[in-house]
Amino acid sequence: MPTHPHKGLPEPWLSFLRELDATAQAEVRVDCMGGFVVTMVYGFSRSTADLDVLEIAPAAAGRSMLELGMQGGPLHKKYKVYLDRVGVAKVPENYEDRLTEIFPKAFKHLRLLALNPYDLALSKLERNIQRDRDDVKHLAKTVPFDIEVLKKRYQKELRWQLGNPEREDLTLRLWIEAIEEERSR
Repeated sequence: MPTHPHKGLPEPWLSFLRELDATAQAEVRVDCMGGFVVTMVYGFSRSTADLDVLEIAPAAAGRSMLELGMQGGPLHKKYKVYLDRVGVAKVPENYEDRLTEIFPKAFKHLRLLALNPYDLALSKLERNIQRDRDDVKHLAKTVPFDIEVLKKRYQKELRWQLGNPEREDLTLRLWIEAIEEERSR
């Protein structure tokens, strides 16, 4: 997995996450996705003020962390970054088996786990705004993507979850065309 050019987390993320860590009494797993992962793990240079979270376990710790770190919460007011619990994003069904810890041993209790790059890309399929397409192009180039893995994961683990799979079939085809065009340059 590529590493971010910094040796650790940049500010204000480091201080924000240290304060969250200080509130935990035991290990807390945070499944991360979105722009935070694309920038911090894969080095894409774009700003992000939120850390998209799929799950925080155990749930009780998650609730208190979300209250403290959510948009409008005390840590958001202090650091201008926040946790965003993602409730609507569709992700491949077995994503948990492919999570990778990022910034290991940076915190006493907090374990930040990132979506696999293919799962991360596919989580952006339904929304498909320009920022998502840019993120996917960056991931495809940085990883670099094996297009067959992307297609198989979509077909086997994600397509059945989608409300309009025919639209997402087209979106994925267009993404793959863009990736292949970029590679042919």
